[in-house]
Amino acid sequence: MLRKNPLINLFIGSFYRLPAPINISYLWNGGSLIGMFMVVQILTGLFLSMHYCGNVLMAFSSVNHIMRDVNGGWMMRYMHANGASFFLAFIFMHIGRNLYYKTYYRKGAWLVGIVLLILSMLTAFLGYVLPWGQMSFWGATVITNFVTAIPVWGEPIVNWLWGGFSVDNPTLNRFYTFHFLFPFLIIALSVVHLFFIHQTGSSNPLGNFSDNLKLDFWPYYGVKDILGMFLALFFFLLLVGFSPDLFGDAENFLKANSMVTPVHIKPEWYFLFAYAILRCIPNKKLGVLALVFSIVVFFFFIFSKKKLLPSLSYRFVFWIWAMNFIMLTWLGGCPVKDIFIFMAQISSFIYFFFLFLMMII
Repeated sequence: MLRKNPLINLFIGSFYRLPAPINISYLWNGGSLIGMFMVVQILTGLFLSMHYCGNVLMAFSSVNHIMRDVNGGWMMRYMHANGASFFLAFIFMHIGRNLYYKTYYRKGAWLVGIVLLILSMLTAFLGYVLPWGQMSFWGATVITNFVTAIPVWGEPIVNWLWGGFSVDNPTLNRFYTFHFLFPFLIIALSVVHLFFIHQTGSSNPLGNFSDNLKLDFWPYYGVKDILGMFLALFFFLLLVGFSPDLFGDAENFLKANSMVTPVHIKPEWYFLFAYAILRCIPNKKLGVLALVFSIVVFFFFIFSKKKLLPSLSYRFVFWIWAMNFIMLTWLGGCPVKDIFIFMAQISSFIYFFFLFLMMII
């Protein structure tokens, strides 16, 4: 009787009885792990929104109140802050796996996935501003100023974002509103992403999309996903419990002060690769263009040379690009010195050149 219910039938067809290739590995756990941390972010975010005050006079104090006075507040706050790092780390690895196995030929899923990456990074940036610490305030000031590089419309857009002529209370209110709303847009696009994936079925290491040699998703891959979730949760809670400020910045323990500029302004680690590219280019407009293109370039992979199996040369190029991505992330967190700027310029060239090679090999 239950199976005649259309909603239950939809669930069984989409997950329980979903045909999956027999040769996929734990590298295909990325989607379920991203989904799990999305749930963590929404639940902890809803809890934090009950106690957070989106006002420049009280935002910093409200975060302290959550940490010190609210029962379990410190854990919710640290789970939310570190959950963003885990969420984006798994998105990066998920995209990396798709690049390695050349599964970007499923154009719908790939394009929606890149849009989800952009929205997730934007949501994380908006959230980083909300504690209203020194790095939050100056990060918002520096990053939003880059919008002025847009010809003609740049200045009006920045003034609209700020709600005035500098980062202030209207800016915080707008960022808080967008930070609350964007996750629901991400959920809607995630459903679209899953729809495209279920249309063609999961990819596999051999690049074969036929219907032969497939198994039901449950229990074979459902159990794999659950094991992956337990392992990810173990390391996540280990970080939250024993080193919750590992990815944080000491400057954010100080309340925002527009009269005192931090010695070294830098964003969260998941923006550092793009920040390094931006910072190493002397011209502001070219730097902003390179920053935007560092993510937009992935949209062009749908036009790349079609081959089901990645060649040995392609895999060699991919691993050099991946190591260079890690190098760029490290360089983005380094002080502004000539040696680091020079290294970032070389790494930025490798970043774009090797992505181009991956499209044509």
